[in-house]
Amino acid sequence: MMAHNKQKSDIRRHSFARTDRFFLDANIWFSVYGPIAYPNRRTKVYSAALRKMRTSKCTICVDVLVLSEFINSFARLVFNQLPEASKPVRFKDFRESDDFVAVSKEIAVNARKIIAQAERCELGFGVVDVAAILAEFESGPHDFNDQIIRELCKSGGLTLVTHDADFKGADIPILTANRRLYT
Repeated sequence: MMAHNKQKSDIRRHSFARTDRFFLDANIWFSVYGPIAYPNRRTKVYSAALRKMRTSKCTICVDVLVLSEFINSFARLVFNQLPEASKPVRFKDFRESDDFVAVSKEIAVNARKIIAQAERCELGFGVVDVAAILAEFESGPHDFNDQIIRELCKSGGLTLVTHDADFKGADIPILTANRRLYT
């Protein structure tokens, strides 16, 4: 079991326990359920970790922020990969086209898989100090959603599972396969 001691460690070496409480970042869900054309190392690592979490009956949380990031990133990736000859000029035009219907159905299928494997956690926007987060945001290269996720994990006593190197300095426990986060 990983104690809530603000440490960052390799997810491949973690011994999952029923008492573990995880918050999976959108990039993890995207690695497992995104529009990936071929299996890659990241997909294998995080899919295996998710299986171990479920087998160990760990708590896996998802909230609307992460689900929204997953859905929007999935749609944008598909749009960005369209051949230039058939690609609409604007993303909104693609989203409003008949071609988007198949994409939206695929996204919905995968979003339902996420929801089926995780508890819907209302970690509460009200528990974070938005003024402090905005002050931090305006001081430099911070991702607002990452700041919110960090604070939600803190307030909920959750270990973040992410591949995002931007969390290197975050003062929360993190499991990852990204060496830049734990070395």
